[in-house]
Amino acid sequence: MQAMRGWVARYAPWVGLAGILGTPATSVAGDYEGSPQVAEFVGEMTRDYGFAGEQLMGVFREVERKQAILDAISRPAERVKPWKDYRPIFITDARIARGVDFWRQHEAALARAEQEYGVPAQVIVAIIGVETFFGRNTGNYRVIDALSTLGFDYPPRADFFRKELREFLLLARDEQVDPMTLKGSYAGAMGLPQFMPSSFRAYAVDFDGDGHINIWSDPTDAIGSVASYFSRHGWVPGEPVVSRADVRGERADEGLSPGLDPTKTVGELRALGWSSHDALRDDLPVVAFKLDGAAGPEYWMGLKNFYVITRYNRSAMYAMAVHQLSQMLVQARGNK
Repeated sequence: MQAMRGWVARYAPWVGLAGILGTPATSVAGDYEGSPQVAEFVGEMTRDYGFAGEQLMGVFREVERKQAILDAISRPAERVKPWKDYRPIFITDARIARGVDFWRQHEAALARAEQEYGVPAQVIVAIIGVETFFGRNTGNYRVIDALSTLGFDYPPRADFFRKELREFLLLARDEQVDPMTLKGSYAGAMGLPQFMPSSFRAYAVDFDGDGHINIWSDPTDAIGSVASYFSRHGWVPGEPVVSRADVRGERADEGLSPGLDPTKTVGELRALGWSSHDALRDDLPVVAFKLDGAAGPEYWMGLKNFYVITRYNRSAMYAMAVHQLSQMLVQARGNK
């Protein structure tokens, strides 16, 4: 009973009780009514995290299983686009213009984030631009529907999504918000920066100091949260992101990294025929990669900050899109 009162007390100031929790007497049986998996999950949340079991069951009576989500995540992966086709998706005049406007509108918050976390304003703006076009495309699924559908009806990654569902319910309780109202992508990514719930709880910050973390409609909190994420993953202030390279010789492709981890040093790459356009120490570990550019193959060395961007999304092309958009934003802002 005390746990139930605690749950109610947290939410009562923001929403009506029936709207968030439902009750056995008033709620309509939903897609997860009577599910053994849900009962097991609720038991865990009750036992390990102090939730009121009957009230949490009331939440799940309102949760909807979304076939569209299962279709989306089960769809065969499209052939990965080459860089020459991937880059134009994100480096557009419209996205650059909107980014310059976003930077101008939130200049003070961006400057403070750069000062406190060491992450350049243009990189923060580029992340939000690539992820959601500055809030235009943040997702229309209820997060609780997305995470429940994938956690209970998508066996290949059920453990991951149940963990995210747990983190989501904890963040809703922490932030005193109605979990039935928060929306995101079909995979449960949320807000302007598209944080998963576990990332929200680990890295999101109340950057405007109002006592709540709101990455859905508060750009200041979104800005601070992106900067916090990058800082916690090791962003090095003032250091470059990538260096273009020329390659010669038959062994050049032996230098390419098998993944996104820095597996070669600059000196090792030089011995294989790589030469950087910038002065880099021989002992510097880098990620060596090749992109299919519009004018032919492009060889690049990714430095520590490049690796940090790939922690946000594990893709070399994604990191390059963020980096190059950030450069274009600086250029466009300077020309205004």
